[in-house]
Amino acid sequence: MSESNLKLTSSEIASLWTSYLNNCMSKQVLTHMIQHVKDREIADAIRFAYRFAQKQEKRFVKIFLENKFAIPHGFTEDDVNKKAPALFTDFFCLAYINQMAKAGLVAYGGFLSMSTRKDIIHFFHEGLLDTSKLYHLSTSILDKKGLLVRAPFTSVPKEADFIENRKYLSGFSLFHKKRSLNAVEVSHLFMNAQTNNMGLKITLAFAQTTTNKEVQAYMLRGKEISQKHLKIFTDTLLKEGIQSPNSSDFGITDSTVRTFSDKLMMFHISLLSASGIGNYALAGGASQRSDLLLNYDRLSIEIGQYAKDGADLMIDYNWVEQPPPIIQTKNDVTGK
Repeated sequence: MSESNLKLTSSEIASLWTSYLNNCMSKQVLTHMIQHVKDREIADAIRFAYRFAQKQEKRFVKIFLENKFAIPHGFTEDDVNKKAPALFTDFFCLAYINQMAKAGLVAYGGFLSMSTRKDIIHFFHEGLLDTSKLYHLSTSILDKKGLLVRAPFTSVPKEADFIENRKYLSGFSLFHKKRSLNAVEVSHLFMNAQTNNMGLKITLAFAQTTTNKEVQAYMLRGKEISQKHLKIFTDTLLKEGIQSPNSSDFGITDSTVRTFSDKLMMFHISLLSASGIGNYALAGGASQRSDLLLNYDRLSIEIGQYAKDGADLMIDYNWVEQPPPIIQTKNDVTGK
């Protein structure tokens, strides 16, 4: 069967639908950033990200039309207040793009791995390449400006070795001291501290610019959760003399003018929550000390409940687009 006659699989439909909504949201956030950024190099990075989002949107629409795929509503210029003053500092914009590029690398890699039709594989492969370029560009600018927050340094191993005692896995004991964190565990603690720092600033920015009391309360609750999780991760690092990620320039402005629609802000936080749950699952699976695993498990449950409450609120306001349902016909068995 020729590729042109092959139907989209459920995985490809889900990947396209999810990626389209994420891209639409990102494009509108970038619209606000472009309008107010002052630093020329940071502006270049934002424009690169915006052009990428524009290019992806055209690619999406082409695929949707060719496959008679109903185009999701997504987000439009109506979800951004063009008269609002700057909500983010220039450095926040750069750090935001860098963090979202990291998330995009994971997302596009996942979408690519779930695709089998050649044109869809090519689409997500191109998206992965452009996201990689954006990550490289934003990281280079952060480094050039002395704003790049690096993971902790440590000595490289001089020899390979094996674990000889089950105590290595223990994080709770009255009879012996916990072992030191290993490099894998530190890398995940550091990454999750960074993402929670970003989440803290975003929820605060959204809380101070919404006029909806329910949305504001939800954002403030998210801010408290991010603060709590950030403290847990940084305290774990500091107890072993490892500096946690921090930057005083990483901030938002004091604007209280509505900048984004409540629908967009709630969707954005749902995306961050889903990413956080995925990060914690990955970190828990990679961490060998039992106290770390327990922390990731209980913090995941807290984010999961927060995400569920957010979904309920969004449904109450009719802000949630329904994912594509599974509707099978006789031809769906063969893909004709």
